[in-house]
Amino acid sequence: MDRDYAQPLDVPALARGALMSPGHFSRSFRAAFGETPYSYLMTRRIERAKALLRRGDLSVTEVCFEVGCSSLGSFSTRFTELVGESPSAYLKRDHADGAAIPACYAKLYTRPVRNGEAKKGSPPVA
Repeated sequence: MDRDYAQPLDVPALARGALMSPGHFSRSFRAAFGETPYSYLMTRRIERAKALLRRGDLSVTEVCFEVGCSSLGSFSTRFTELVGESPSAYLKRDHADGAAIPACYAKLYTRPVRNGEAKKGSPPVA
């Protein structure tokens, strides 16, 4: 899912690959990662969307489709929910202060945070 985030999510196919039923796969995935396969996929898509928006050479609509979302409205709603601001506002914001940060640290710092997770910029909890 991390590599193919732009592809449609197919839980039955993922479950077959793991030799599980779709229901058992979803429950096991949630137990391991703390979220459903769909929620995990959307978090990866929003992470990538943030990187593309920081680059500044694509519109919000182009970014939406580039990361595999098929609905601009759903993309914007999820982005706002996870990031705390709309994709348009995020695109317009100045990102120059983070330009010198190595990509691995930028990914950690800019990771979308769900309710109940550590605050942005906090180190991950082991």
